[in-house]
Amino acid sequence: MRYQAVLNYAMSPSEPSTTSIQLYLDEHLPGYLELLHQMVGVNSFSTNARGVDTLAELTAEIFASLGFDEKRVQSADFLYGQHLVLTRQGKPGADGQPAPVIGLISHLDTVYPAVEEEANDFHWRVEGDRIYGPGTVDIKGGTVMIYMILDTLRQFFPDVYNNVTWVVLVNAAEEALIVDFGDVCREHLQGARAALVFEGGQSDGQHYRIVTSRKGMARYHITVEGKSAHAGTSHASGANAIVQLADVIQQVADFTDYENDLTFNVGTILGGTVINRVPHQAAASVEMRAFTPDVFEVGVEKMLSLNDYCSVRSVQEGYPCRVRVMMTHRWEPWPENETTEQLLTYWQSAASALGWEIVPEARGGLSDGNLIWRDLPAIDGLGPSGGNAHSSERSEDGAKDQEYVQTSTFVPKAILNTFAILNLLDQGA
Repeated sequence: MRYQAVLNYAMSPSEPSTTSIQLYLDEHLPGYLELLHQMVGVNSFSTNARGVDTLAELTAEIFASLGFDEKRVQSADFLYGQHLVLTRQGKPGADGQPAPVIGLISHLDTVYPAVEEEANDFHWRVEGDRIYGPGTVDIKGGTVMIYMILDTLRQFFPDVYNNVTWVVLVNAAEEALIVDFGDVCREHLQGARAALVFEGGQSDGQHYRIVTSRKGMARYHITVEGKSAHAGTSHASGANAIVQLADVIQQVADFTDYENDLTFNVGTILGGTVINRVPHQAAASVEMRAFTPDVFEVGVEKMLSLNDYCSVRSVQEGYPCRVRVMMTHRWEPWPENETTEQLLTYWQSAASALGWEIVPEARGGLSDGNLIWRDLPAIDGLGPSGGNAHSSERSEDGAKDQEYVQTSTFVPKAILNTFAILNLLDQGA
C-alpha cells in the first residue's frame, strides 16, 4: 500500500486514523487535480491583469465551498491584477479570546505570456506521475495543496477547523516581486501564529525539504558617460564609455564571494550607436543576491563604491569617463531565525511520527516569505514536488523539459502539512 509510513502515525483512539485520512485524500485526489486543471487552463502571466483576475475569481469560487469569504486588493502598481484575500472566521474561545489566526500564502501569477504557451505547446499534459503545465508546481499546485489541507481539517478535525481563523492570501504579482503584498499580509495576519508559504518543496518520499531561509536580492543600473569622437580622425580625443564599462563589469564580477554566498550577475549591457564613433554612453544591469543581512550590506557597499570610478580618459584632453551606480530594487534576505526554526520543529515532529525526515533548505530564489518573515513567523516549501519551474521549452532529446508537478506527492505532503499544523496549534494553545 502507498505511503505505508503514514499508516503508522501514532494517534490517540479519539482521533481519526491516518488510514482513513489517507483513503479520503486518495479518493478525492482526482477532484483536487481537476481543480488544478482548471487553474492551469487560465493564463495568468504577471502583466496579464485580466487573466490574473480571472484566476482570482476561480480560486475564490473554489474556496467558497469551504466557507471562505473573498476580498480583492488592487496591486499598488496598476500594471498588475488584484491580490486575493480569502477568510474563514473562527469561533472565539470560551474565554472570549479571538480565534487563533493561520495564514496560508500562494500566488496567482506565472512567468509565461500566452504567446509563449502557444508557441511551445505548453498546456496541461499528463505523463505517468508528472502533470505538465504553466504553474503546476509554481505555484497553482501549492494553492491546491492549501485546499487539500483545509478540506482534510474540515472532514476529520472539525473543531480545529471551526475554531481557527484561516486566511488564504494569494499574491497577484509574486513573480514580479511586487512588494505591496507584504503590507496586505501584515494587515490581515496581525497576531497570526504562522504565515505558511506553499512554494514547491522537493521530496523523495522519505525526506522532505522545507525552506527556512532565502537569499535577498538587489538590482542595480550602471551608466557610464564618456566623450564621443570620430573614430578615424579624432580617436585620441574620445573617452570610450564601453571600455570603461568593461572595466567596471570585471570589478563587479570579482565582487562575487561564493564562500559567503554573495553573488553578482551582470545581466544586460548596452552601449554605442555606430562603429565609426567613439561611444559616449554605455549601461549595464546587475543583480546581487545574499543570504544574510550583513553580507547583503557588504555587497551593497561594494556596488555603490563604484560611483565616480574612472579608469578611462581621453588621451588628448584627459576627459574622464563618469560611472554612476543606482540601486533600483531591494528585497531583504530571509535569514535563519528563531521563529522559523520554531515552526520547523512542528514539521519535524510530524515527519518523525510518519517515519520521514525533514531537511531544512536555504533557497537562492525569493518568495513572499522575504516580505514578511520579520513581522510574522514564516516557513516555506510546503507545496507539492515538481521540477523545471519557469521553463516552457522541451526538446526531443530531453535536454529541455517543461514545468511539471508530481501527482504522487500531493497526498503525503498534505498529510504531513496537516499534522504539522495540528502540532503548531496544539503547542500554541
